[in-house]
This record gives sequence, structure tokens and C-alpha cells, in this order.
Amino acid sequence: MENMKVLLYLEGEKYLSKSGIGRAIKHQERALKLAGIDYTTDPEDDYDLVHINTYGLKSWQLMKKAQKAGKKVIMHGHSTEEDFRNSFIGSNQAAPLFKEYLCRFYQQADALITPTDYSKQLIQTYGVDTPIFVVSNGIDLSRYVPDKTKEETFRHYFSLSQKDPVVICAGLYFKRKGIEDFVKVAEKMPHVRFIWFGETNRWIIPADVNKIVSKNHPANVTFAGYIKGAVFEGAMSGADAFFFPSLEETEGIVVLEALASRQNVVLRDIPVYHGWIDDEAAELATTVDGFVAAIQRILDGRSFKKEAGYLVAQSKSIEKVSEQLADVYQKVMEL
Repeated sequence: MENMKVLLYLEGEKYLSKSGIGRAIKHQERALKLAGIDYTTDPEDDYDLVHINTYGLKSWQLMKKAQKAGKKVIMHGHSTEEDFRNSFIGSNQAAPLFKEYLCRFYQQADALITPTDYSKQLIQTYGVDTPIFVVSNGIDLSRYVPDKTKEETFRHYFSLSQKDPVVICAGLYFKRKGIEDFVKVAEKMPHVRFIWFGETNRWIIPADVNKIVSKNHPANVTFAGYIKGAVFEGAMSGADAFFFPSLEETEGIVVLEALASRQNVVLRDIPVYHGWIDDEAAELATTVDGFVAAIQRILDGRSFKKEAGYLVAQSKSIEKVSEQLADVYQKVMEL
């Protein structure tokens, strides 16, 4: 391992820095430091193995160039046709083409890494027979230790008193993220403040989603935009619940962040969580009324899942991920 040098590659970093993929590569950097593996993010540097996180033309050219030079290529399976749908304008029409395009990438690589068994199985159903390793995106537990000062910063930022019930979510402005149900649940709970962290360029999201964000939502909903640091970290532990009604994920880094914050978590019961998040660790529901009931249970002090949830986050700690990544790199070098 001492002699191995890895190139971590993220095309279009400027545009992806606020997304899950942008966060994932930061986790990879941290994991490699912990594992003591030499790495670079500059494709002009020398390296033995490239770990590609994106699917653009430059990524394709890099893969071909690396393989020509006899270097190993790992593609990160962050994306599937399923999680491409219900996102940007035209994404549903383009989804079959996107799948075909992804498969070309995935099939050409020496190996794939996906964050969950669910995403691995999906990619295999596409007919991709490249070796696939499951490694979580991981979570830096030390960053999400509940902190009273950060929690006060969060409440002050949104003018919330200590007694105001507040439910948060974090995600892009996509239908896939469950933004419609988020607003419907808030409508049924006017006594609770609902705050959505995250944003997407308004030009690329469908008109009906744009309308929800700009004016078509109840007064108790705030679309806060992209906020990081003390306000967001304070919200993660200081809110009453983290409600994530997403319809499709390959893992959900924000879910790990909420679990690491010892937060009450309400999720849509979808296949990606099967096998690692059960109803011991989070409130799971599938309908608006189910979400309302779950949130109310939490507000009434009748839900006791935080500790089990934290154990899930612990099992995906960045320290564990660093060992798994090192192991995968070693195996791929030997392929």
C-alpha cells in the first residue's frame, strides 16, 4: 500500500460542490488521509489508480488515457437511472439515455464502488458485470457532536424560541427528494416550523417545483437555501426532527449526518434503507398521514430511536470507510 498513489477525480467540481457527490469526494480525501494513502486531485500528477466520481466527457477521456497507460480505473456509482428521474427539467425523458450512457462508463471501468447494496443491485440489473464493491460514503462523527452553541446559533438565525417545534430537511429542489410531500405535511401541521436546507438553480427545475419554492407553500415553511457550518450543524442536532421524504437515493449522506447528530429521523420507507436502517433507528412511513403521525410522535416525546440511529452512523464512520477503501484499492490493483 505504501507505494500506491490514487487520483481522486471530480469533473465540474464548481457545480457539484453543494451536492452529495461534492460531499462524497471530501469524505474520500479524509478517508485516504486516515488510511495513509498518498493521493492527488490533479490529473497531470503521476498516479497508479484513478477513482472517478463523475460522468462527463473529461471523465471518459481520463478513463481511456489511464487505461492506455496501464493504470487501474474505479468508477464511483453515485448515480442510477432511478435517482436521475424527477430531478431537472427533462430528466424523465432523458433517463433511458442517461442509463445507457452510465452503463458505458460502468462497463469500461476495472471496478465500481457503490454506497449501498441497493445501488449495487440496481446497477447489476442494468447488465453491468464489472466487479462492484459496496463502501458507504461515510460520516465524520466528530463534526456532528451536538453543540449547544451551534444549536443556539441555528435558533437565533431563524428567530426561533427554545419552545418552537421545528422540523428540518436537506436536499436539492427535486421532486425526487419528496419536496411535494414535505409541503403537504407542513400544511397539516401549522403549529410546527418546517425548514428546508439546500437549493438548486431555478432555471433547471420544473415550473411546478419552482412554484412550490417561490410562493406555493404554507407560511410555516422556510426554504433557507444552501447553508453550511454552525447554522446547519446546529439545526441537525437542535431541531426536533429531521424529515427526509426522498423517493429514491443511492445512500443519502444527509441521513447519515442526521443520525450522527443523534437526531430523531423520519424517512420514507424505500428499498435503499433496507438492511441498515430499520424502524428501531428511524421513524419510517410512506404517506403524508404516516409522516404527520411519525413527526407528532416525536414532538409528543413518544419516539425513542436516537441511540439506535447513532449506532447506524457509527457503523459507517469515516475511520471504517478508510479501511474499506484501502482494501478495495488493494484488490483492484491486483485485478
